Amino acid sequence: MLPNRNRPLLVLLVFLVVLAGCARRGAPPETIRPSGKGPMPAKMGFTIQAGAFSRVENAAALTRKLNREGLSAYYFVYRTGLYKVRFGNFKTAEDAAARARRLADKGIIEEFWVVNPREYAIALKGEKGETYVRDEIVRTAKSFIGVPYLWGGDSADEGFDCSGLTMAVYQYNGLMLPRSSREQSEMGNPVSRGSLETGDLVFFKTNNSGKVSHVGIYIGRGRFIHAPGRGKRIGIESLDGKYYSRRYAGGRSLL
Repeated sequence: MLPNRNRPLLVLLVFLVVLAGCARRGAPPETIRPSGKGPMPAKMGFTIQAGAFSRVENAAALTRKLNREGLSAYYFVYRTGLYKVRFGNFKTAEDAAARARRLADKGIIEEFWVVNPREYAIALKGEKGETYVRDEIVRTAKSFIGVPYLWGGDSADEGFDCSGLTMAVYQYNGLMLPRSSREQSEMGNPVSRGSLETGDLVFFKTNNSGKVSHVGIYIGRGRFIHAPGRGKRIGIESLDGKYYSRRYAGGRSLL
């Protein structure tokens, strides 16, 4: 018989053996998602491209019409001084073309082009690497510099204004984003300020709600591109600037 002083040790050994046996026979432990990690953006399907406008106001007007038709739409800079509109997200080219023809019959669009998912930058990630996709996101964002902000968000509190730009840039490159900055801030992987890479999203708390209400696209060297709001033009700001450094709320990588 073991001395009393050794009995606690025996009980502990028996408990560990039983626990190990349970671990082997039971279900595998649940995988815990890293803190702050969110879903990655889905890839875009076929998209419709329409219009060719010399005035950004006309491209914005068509975008609003398409939104009222229940279609996610955005305008982009096709080349300097010319704007086009893309909208929808379809599984097949036939579905996209059929919807475009119905819109043409209603007089909302005229000529159109169905964009194949193979044309997006994200489709070339495997071939050209992640750096290529990041560079394309930044290139697209820079094409908007100087363009008047005309997205017309539904609610400044939800951050719809600035997120119209980030949504357009990412969708143009083949990745779907939700409409508000708050929803965008819950996607992808959190990135520390010192580890930001070009193409990452950077978020700010710019109102009194204490929640994310503004977003921009990081372009390197402590700078980001964003849509400041109504009546202003899309431009570059510094994370170290007095206003934005105080309101910085973190970065996210969606690639």
